[in-house]
Amino acid sequence: MTQDEADLQAIADSIERGDDPYVVPAELLEEADTSTPVNKSLYAQILQMSVGERIKLALKGNRDARMILIRDTNRLIQRFVLQNPRLTDDEVISIARNRNLDVDLLRKIAEHKQWPRNYQVRHALVTNPKTPLASALHFVGTLMDRDLRLLAKSKNVSATIVAQARRLVMQRKK
Repeated sequence: MTQDEADLQAIADSIERGDDPYVVPAELLEEADTSTPVNKSLYAQILQMSVGERIKLALKGNRDARMILIRDTNRLIQRFVLQNPRLTDDEVISIARNRNLDVDLLRKIAEHKQWPRNYQVRHALVTNPKTPLASALHFVGTLMDRDLRLLAKSKNVSATIVAQARRLVMQRKK
């Protein structure tokens, strides 16, 4: 871990303990009802925040803030979003489907204790070309026949994944 990562982890630890100096608007910490549209200035607010404030928001923020911060250019902010205890399965699925995310985030999702139990998360990881090959291969065998057949014809994933899917389709036909 580099010095910067260690400093950011120390900030995250102080936020978890509750003894941090960072102030984040309360409306960004509470879950909003889904009927209201996302505030257009939320993105602008987050852009104006310091790294410490964004870490706090990533760890404690609401769904809208998490979905903006998962696309943050700082990879550590993205990692802290995955540590948010209020992260839902739907959010994890959309993160796993995102082809613009860092490989390390996809690896963290694949290695998580709970998230890969959800079929949609496993499917999203296998079909995402940025998922590390070992993780994707681990989940290929857990896919349903229909999804395996589609995967065997896919041009959007690694040739190794396609070959494994074809092999499994042929085995299951017997």
